[in-house]
Amino acid sequence: MVTLLKKMTQTSSKEEPKLVLLDADFLVYRIGFTTEEEPLRIAKARLTEWLEDFIYINLKADHYLAWITGKTNFRYDIAKTVPYKGNRKDAAKPKYYEALREHLVRRHGAILTEGEEADDTVAIESVKHLDKCWIVHVDKDLNQLHGWHYNPVKDEKYYISQFEGLYNFYTQILTGDRTDNIEGLNGIGPKKAEKALKDCKTEADLHAAVCKMYSEHGVDIERITENGQLLWLRRYEGELWQPPNK
Repeated sequence: MVTLLKKMTQTSSKEEPKLVLLDADFLVYRIGFTTEEEPLRIAKARLTEWLEDFIYINLKADHYLAWITGKTNFRYDIAKTVPYKGNRKDAAKPKYYEALREHLVRRHGAILTEGEEADDTVAIESVKHLDKCWIVHVDKDLNQLHGWHYNPVKDEKYYISQFEGLYNFYTQILTGDRTDNIEGLNGIGPKKAEKALKDCKTEADLHAAVCKMYSEHGVDIERITENGQLLWLRRYEGELWQPPNK
């Protein structure tokens, strides 16, 4: 069984990163939904307090870069099987949704993405810094990224190797992603995906195992490319994931 997350139980032999790369979308929802009965100034203050606490106190970082997702996204054009995030049309947003997003931009320098999501931009930036940054998020999608991770909700630090990141990515191609309305294989959850990928040692092995599972389920393997492009976080501007045999 592959160990996906290596928790930091003691101080690393190397100095911990001083730069934080933050996918800040979750802050709007976490703070927004818990402060709807409070004045806006309280919601803004709590967002700032939490953000600065986990960056400067928990992680002891010196500086951070933050992004929030804009309205345009290349994935909407790629999704053919079912609409990307089509299950979110009627999803409720916090009362202070727009106000907190504006607060992140004005007070915390968050950058609004264009044509892609905040986690894509975090991924692109993480490649530039490798082990010299914290990737801060609460989204399992970012567990495909190689490097140091921090979940501020769980106050959990962990490290993901390059192969573990690929393993997580191919697992999602099998299971899909209900949150983003990406269909995986019927009846395949994390346990069955783990069984299918347990003997894989390389990305070629992972891809071959996924192709085998798709064929066994009577699903056109072309959908592997569709799902992969929907799930893959860009490592450089304009990237579209392609299977390793291409």
